[in-house]
Amino acid sequence: MIPIKKGAEIDGMRRSSQVLGRILAELSALVQPGLTTRDLDEAAARMIREAGGKSPFYGYRGFPGHICVSVSEEVVHGIPGKRKLLYGEIVKLDIGIVLNGWVSDTAASIPVGAVAPEIEALLAQTQLALVQGIGQARAGNRLGDISAAIERCVVGAGYTVVREFVGHGVGRSLHEEPQIPNYGRSGSGPLLKAGMTLAIEPMVNLGQAEIRILQDGWTVVTVDGKPSSHFEHTVLVTDGEPEILTGGKSSTLS
Repeated sequence: MIPIKKGAEIDGMRRSSQVLGRILAELSALVQPGLTTRDLDEAAARMIREAGGKSPFYGYRGFPGHICVSVSEEVVHGIPGKRKLLYGEIVKLDIGIVLNGWVSDTAASIPVGAVAPEIEALLAQTQLALVQGIGQARAGNRLGDISAAIERCVVGAGYTVVREFVGHGVGRSLHEEPQIPNYGRSGSGPLLKAGMTLAIEPMVNLGQAEIRILQDGWTVVTVDGKPSSHFEHTVLVTDGEPEILTGGKSSTLS
């Protein structure tokens, strides 16, 4: 069953998400060459703590970081550590918060200084795919409408979709029903209803779609070593325009 939030539950999700969106913006502004991925994790941990929340990632199935920090060819689930950011790379910040019992989840891919034009284009197309996927997150549509919109946007531009990792419902837990693939068929899957809160997150590769997991058991990388891009928002399904909860106060597509 896909959980439906109402009233105060939606208010709780909205507050959690707004705080998280602010933290991601502040963390993204810190990105610069020479920082380690652990530096970013420690900064995020401090921001989350000061906001009165905790990380839903820390200790999740043994994950050792407060956030996931993935660099260039790392797709998702990068473990914060000693790796230093280099000029021209991209760093993916995937961050969550538990605030008053409500979990929100968001991510962005941040250039480290200036990046090559092909990387700029990859980031822009991934953001566009997220926007187009979110645009389908409205009551009366099907889950597959979100997935198909993302896939069309990505594949139509010559990029590839990571198929092994997907978006998900979010609320009382970090991962609720449903799973939200970034590929699929329009008109398929469960009916979307107002009050569903979804973490929509396209993961898009510059090269091949194939990925592998490193020996640490977490870090996902592209098999061809080419960069990957990742953006994510927590979204509220409504009877009208979807509300992007992690996108700022009452943020919608309109």
